Amino acid sequence: MYTAEISRSHPTAFLFLIDQSGSMADAMSSERSKAQHVADVLNRTLATLITRCTKAEGTRDYFEVGVIGYSGEDAYNGVQGPLGSAILHPISALEASPLRVEDRRKKVDDGAGGLVMQTIKFPVWFEPQASGGTPMCRAITRAAEALVEWSDTHPDSYPPTVLHITDGESTDGDPETLAAQLRQIQTADGPVLLFNLHVSASGASPIEFPVSESGLPDAYARLLFRMSSLLPEHLIRFAQDKGFKVGLESRGFMFNAEAVQMVDFFDIGTRAAQLR
Repeated sequence: MYTAEISRSHPTAFLFLIDQSGSMADAMSSERSKAQHVADVLNRTLATLITRCTKAEGTRDYFEVGVIGYSGEDAYNGVQGPLGSAILHPISALEASPLRVEDRRKKVDDGAGGLVMQTIKFPVWFEPQASGGTPMCRAITRAAEALVEWSDTHPDSYPPTVLHITDGESTDGDPETLAAQLRQIQTADGPVLLFNLHVSASGASPIEFPVSESGLPDAYARLLFRMSSLLPEHLIRFAQDKGFKVGLESRGFMFNAEAVQMVDFFDIGTRAAQLR
């Protein structure tokens, strides 16, 4: 499982589920909101995925990518404009249709051991927002609908990966059974991977890729752990290369994550096995 070669004729899919409920307005340690942090990391991740697919002749459609946001009582397409008509899009369509491109300031190496400020282009596809409840069940159901259709039309591809970011408990029911059903959707190469990250503003120590729910602090953390897939072997190796202590029983789950963990979570979760 999880060994299929990824090519233009056999792409894989990455689907991001983003909690946009009212509590995402809470500030993290940087004093910026959780919603803004998530949006920045997601937009940077989308740009990185485009870079991974860029060759001399242009962008190869190795990936199909989508975002589902959820808040209030609904789950919805997280990207708008020309990409608003469907959930999943080839990576080249994403490259061609950002909502806008911002100028941002970033510290870069000056080549002499110091740092200088440089203006960079920062494409934006996903906007931060925070309001209302946390309809997690609706979001997982919407994801399942999209991925059943995708898997049916890509039966031999590396299976889709769902990266779910949340900071609160579901307000429309228990999502555990729905998460289990989502993980049963599969291609010939294996079932859908579901990874969950809990965003925290509490300052408590993050819990990264645990192997058991026994050491987790509360019922909510244990629920998200149970909802999460085991890390495949190639992601275990990649996480280990980043310095994480992970093994065969580790699940794709982080609890009380701050901005640094968020970046690693997206980076590890979007590392597909074999890119042609």
